[in-house]
Amino acid sequence: MAVLLVFLGGAVGAPLRYLVDRAVQKRHDSVFPWGTLVVNLVGCLILGAVTAAAAVDGLPSDLSLLLGTGVCGGLTTFSTFGYETVRLLENGSLAEAGLNALGSLFTGLAAAAVGYAAVAAF
Repeated sequence: MAVLLVFLGGAVGAPLRYLVDRAVQKRHDSVFPWGTLVVNLVGCLILGAVTAAAAVDGLPSDLSLLLGTGVCGGLTTFSTFGYETVRLLENGSLAEAGLNALGSLFTGLAAAAVGYAAVAAF
């Protein structure tokens, strides 16, 4: 059952990642990977909220698995983040690569904390 839940969540998260990434990226005329940053931040926010709902509110483990591992796992993308950061470095966009790496780390942690705090507060 667990594998099916992860599969179903990923089947929602992966296409959503693609659609959001493309929608965001086409609005920006820069080398910076805004689409990947947005999907990763949204995923961090959702995962923080799911974690709090499981820890504080007793979210059922099946729902936590579906949303946290499945949807967020399909939505977020560490491999694309890594690839795009290396690509920026290779193209000589050092500031953008640094901003992508450090900005993704710190804003991702902040988004997860905000998601957790928002759910835990209610």
